[in-house]
Amino acid sequence: MTMLISGTVPIKALPLTSGEARFEGEFLRLNDFKIPCSQGTAALISAALATTDYLKLDPPKVLLVGDNGEGMGSRLIYEYLIKNTPDLSPDVLALHYCLPDMALMRRLCESVERCSKRPIMIADASSMYAAKAAGQAAKFDIFTPDATEIAFLADPDATHPAYINKHLFDTDITRTHELVTAAYQLKSAAKLLLVKGEIDYVVKEGQIIDTITEPNIPELEAIGGTGDTITGLVAAFAYAELELHEAAIIAARANRMAGKYAQATPGTRVWQIISQFPAIFKEYLCEWSGVCYVAPNR
Repeated sequence: MTMLISGTVPIKALPLTSGEARFEGEFLRLNDFKIPCSQGTAALISAALATTDYLKLDPPKVLLVGDNGEGMGSRLIYEYLIKNTPDLSPDVLALHYCLPDMALMRRLCESVERCSKRPIMIADASSMYAAKAAGQAAKFDIFTPDATEIAFLADPDATHPAYINKHLFDTDITRTHELVTAAYQLKSAAKLLLVKGEIDYVVKEGQIIDTITEPNIPELEAIGGTGDTITGLVAAFAYAELELHEAAIIAARANRMAGKYAQATPGTRVWQIISQFPAIFKEYLCEWSGVCYVAPNR
């Protein structure tokens, strides 16, 4: 089993870099590079690493590049994946921050179809926007939108990810059920959605199958990167071969519980949330999933 996580980080000098990363407190280390674990792709990878380490799974392969918004690094990511994904044939492919490019996203999805075994496809953030805008959403297994991003997926007129800007400031989160239905009718949603927010919704093929509300830690909403950590958890639990809806439910529960364990405040940093995951898994993972492995002391 292999998992590949790819995305950009806002460090212009970081070249296209691949390898196995390590979570080191406030940082993610990839080869000779130390990347602040503040939010975004670094937070996603760190959450996945905390999970694979606890479960004694091989760590994910990581593909990162710096991109400060100009798009050059993002294009390098796309081109690398288009060329190499069939040979890499990961079991799980998680795509995160990358400047949306509809043509390159279509080519990437075509490349995935050439894998010997089709990977579980997960997208969050701008990779999710690109998949929707390129008409490729239904080819993905999991999207992890927040309560505002679901409005973008549900908008029939939003043919380009730039439209997300209006939804970030003008979304009624009480309409989540309606927006989920609309997204599936437009074929703009993955097979499974985990809609993150005050209430977390797990949606399978258009049907809300579970909601997670406890523990209620409103301070998590103010901490940058806590949506990214949920995606990292989902990817890692999918990699551990849990059913995808089960992976989503447990990820939402674990993220909330980590906020409780960290006694989160708006000033809490996301790496402090991630550092709680091993204790959460030891206490609750068996109860939640039947995965009753307990990692040895190191």
